[in-house]
Amino acid sequence: MAALDLLGRRWTLRILWELSQAPAGFRDLQRRCERMSSSVLSTRIAELTEAGLLAPHDDAYRLTPLGADLVTALGPLTAWSHRWAAETEPPGGRLG
Repeated sequence: MAALDLLGRRWTLRILWELSQAPAGFRDLQRRCERMSSSVLSTRIAELTEAGLLAPHDDAYRLTPLGADLVTALGPLTAWSHRWAAETEPPGGRLG
């Protein structure tokens, strides 16, 4: 339940996804996350670092091996969400 609580926090999955693409410094990560507030980004980085999912390295943050494993484990959920979106999309338009 603790893992689901952490993953359900706003921006957490986006940060993990961005860092799975490439390591990033604070400002670059903020830009890649559509300019989320610096306070929220700072809080999420601290939470994810404490959870052992990311770590600072040189001038950037990167996923730890545990964080990379989590992103891999989320792969089936990503595939399911694409299928769900396709099957629930109203004719001629997207949800939301």
